[in-house]
Amino acid sequence: MTALLDGLDIREASRAPLARANPAAKLAVASVISIGLILTVDPVTAGVALALELLALPFCGLSPRKMFRSSWIILLGAIPAGLLTLVFGVDDGAILIGLGPVTITEGSLSSAIAITLRILAIGLPGVVLLATTDPTDLADALAQNLHLPHRFVLSALAALRLVGLLAQEWQTLSMARRARGFGHGLKQTLGQVFALLVIAIRRGTVLATTMEARGFGVDAPRTWARPSRFTWFDGVVVLGGVLVAVVSTAAGIWAGTWNLVLT
Repeated sequence: MTALLDGLDIREASRAPLARANPAAKLAVASVISIGLILTVDPVTAGVALALELLALPFCGLSPRKMFRSSWIILLGAIPAGLLTLVFGVDDGAILIGLGPVTITEGSLSSAIAITLRILAIGLPGVVLLATTDPTDLADALAQNLHLPHRFVLSALAALRLVGLLAQEWQTLSMARRARGFGHGLKQTLGQVFALLVIAIRRGTVLATTMEARGFGVDAPRTWARPSRFTWFDGVVVLGGVLVAVVSTAAGIWAGTWNLVLT
């Protein structure tokens, strides 16, 4: 649980080109790639998109250790989803493995690979966005470049700032319960999770009251301390995301595996 909370706050300052791009541009890249992959479930499209994303990682400024700390959460969702699809997916084609009522066919294997690669390819740009972007810079971009409502922006900023405190609170609770002689069973863990939830709700209530008292709930036009500029380089970054989506989709169509999931 501690490792999971730590993985939610893995921002790393970097001078790498993609790390210094405007957060709005990085958000656009993640959105474009996600839309392209949501339209289809096939291993070729997802595999090509993931390969192109991995090729771009050196330009994001993330060390292998930081990348693992952040992306293992995606693996935690991708691998079980792939295994469930492999075992319980629709049978199609030749039977590869048959264990009583459980059969693994060519169709279920292809679907499992496609689901796993799809989750990884969709999640990786989001991981890079969170790992290389300061929450304040992201809030400035959302408000100034995308013109989102300031209440939504400031609420999201407060939430991102408080994420890192969850890991510290979890460690404090763990040490306190250990000092009191509590064990490490499922019941104790659930109790600690409930305690963390109560602390988070109380902290959020206090923060909301404080922000309201300082005028964050006023509907008057707001000013921002730091300007967020969208440059030509950010446009190139967005075009790169569009290129990844187009190339991966074209590869799936060329291989004959691309299929519109809406039909």
